[in-house]
Amino acid sequence: MTASDVLLDRHGAVAVLTLNRPAAGNTVNMALALALEQRVDEVIADDGVRCVVLTGAGKLFCGGGDIGAFADAGTDAGAFLFDLAGALHRSVLKLAAMAKPLVTLVNGPAAGAGLSLAISGDVVLCAANTHFTAAYGGVGLTPDGGMSWLLPRLVGLRRAQDMIITNRRIGTEEAAVIGLVTRVVAPDDLLREGLALAASLANGPTRAIGGARALLAASFQNDLASHLDLEAARIAVAGDGPEAREGIAAFLTRRKPDFTERTNP
Repeated sequence: MTASDVLLDRHGAVAVLTLNRPAAGNTVNMALALALEQRVDEVIADDGVRCVVLTGAGKLFCGGGDIGAFADAGTDAGAFLFDLAGALHRSVLKLAAMAKPLVTLVNGPAAGAGLSLAISGDVVLCAANTHFTAAYGGVGLTPDGGMSWLLPRLVGLRRAQDMIITNRRIGTEEAAVIGLVTRVVAPDDLLREGLALAASLANGPTRAIGGARALLAASFQNDLASHLDLEAARIAVAGDGPEAREGIAAFLTRRKPDFTERTNP
């Protein structure tokens, strides 16, 4: 593992993680999976980071798993894939659970685990030259990276079945229509618009955003009564916090709230 497999750049309170194996389509081998986990740990631990952006270097966002590495494992492929998926899944879980917003900038095609990572953001911007493919069936494998959990929640079970079982490629226009991505932007504008969005989120009430992320994640497993209880508990905690005090005071005095000066992630 080298730090260069996943780059970390700071833009004020925004941390940009870039998958950085462009010659290999940013495909996931063990080195990249471990480097991603290291970078994720860094940005989560840094209170100065209030929003995280995930993108890819080069022409692809991420082409999925490194098929060459799978082949090199030979008769140990099953054990290798179990370990590789486990390493990637640690980052997926940490990104999902962190109390900071996640923006994904899909700069090019995303397939396999790359699709899983691409759609994991709270906001997903994709370049107009992007397409999405589950890809696993083409090599005789099953999904990982959380795809089979997240995809039905985003686009519905029937569309998820279409994408995973038939391996049909989804273009950018369809991706926006079915809710796979938030919106499509011109390729040359992707980074600029993504950083502007991330900066806006970083200036917002990141503790409250973290609480909202947790509520949304729990919504599919709770019945209405238990989820209402969870919402009540969450809003009470938020109401006792500095973000709510600042937001309410700003509203009453008709000024713009300043969450960054008075609160931390």
